[in-house]
Amino acid sequence: MGQKKPVLVVMAAGMGSRYGGLKQIDPVDEYGNIIMDFSIFDAKEAGFEKVVFIIKKAIEKEFKENVGSRMEKRVETEYVFQELEKLPEGFAVPKDRVKPWGTAHAVLCCKDVIHGPFAVINADDYYGKQAFKEMYGQLTEHGDDEKYQYAMVGYRLNNTMTDNGYVARGVCSTDERGKLVDIHERTRIEKQGNDGAYTEDDGATWITLPGESVVSMNLWGFTESVFGELDRRFGAFLKRELPGNPLKCEYFLPFVVDELLKEDKAEVTVLQSKDRWYGVTYKEDKETVVNAIRELKGKGLYPETLWEN
Repeated sequence: MGQKKPVLVVMAAGMGSRYGGLKQIDPVDEYGNIIMDFSIFDAKEAGFEKVVFIIKKAIEKEFKENVGSRMEKRVETEYVFQELEKLPEGFAVPKDRVKPWGTAHAVLCCKDVIHGPFAVINADDYYGKQAFKEMYGQLTEHGDDEKYQYAMVGYRLNNTMTDNGYVARGVCSTDERGKLVDIHERTRIEKQGNDGAYTEDDGATWITLPGESVVSMNLWGFTESVFGELDRRFGAFLKRELPGNPLKCEYFLPFVVDELLKEDKAEVTVLQSKDRWYGVTYKEDKETVVNAIRELKGKGLYPETLWEN
């Protein structure tokens, strides 16, 4: 059986709690294109032909009207719903819980529609062309062997910070072969000159992170073996975290990847991108993104209207 073509998974269920409205649907150029248009353009150029959108049922109509209908003309598309009720047997949604269960849960929701290698991205991050090319190459050339063969694109921390507040990033350490050794989700990193600093205690103490630290922006590459692992570990996660943090605990991809590394079950190749990451974490970031897109078009990296028709 031949290797299946890699699929692109777009995590678009997050409603943008720190940013007014459906942030995925805010245009970043004069032609109504959103950040996701550029990601899908880059992914298609790299070789991806199918996109799976993870959304909430509640935004289905709005999402399809504003985004899906355009994308369906460019690539094969499928929709998966990330809903709070999608829990293992024996668990119920805590009263008053509104927050989705996190990125690992989002990917787990795709297990019935993906049967081969796939890449995962955030809907509202600009990753740059190099990232998609590298990831597509990695996914087509490497399948699981005695270990799961996964991948991620690493960015330099100082290419991924905002002047307008704090960001969450998976901070990575790699070995001399460019393989991931561990990854720690730091949920509050702020810019300090060319470096960053993070806090784990609401700002009482800060720990410096050098600007050249490698961080994950949730651009992952997996084989379908990850679904079994995500499934198996979700129940244990809920059992451990729900009692103490029923409304906010989140099941993150870096957390599962880190467990698999510690158990020596997976090897994760870190593909390095020199591109600058752009995203709209805060309303004030939008101008930066709009200017960056204009500049990239000016350099000839994108057609003026992006999609030619």
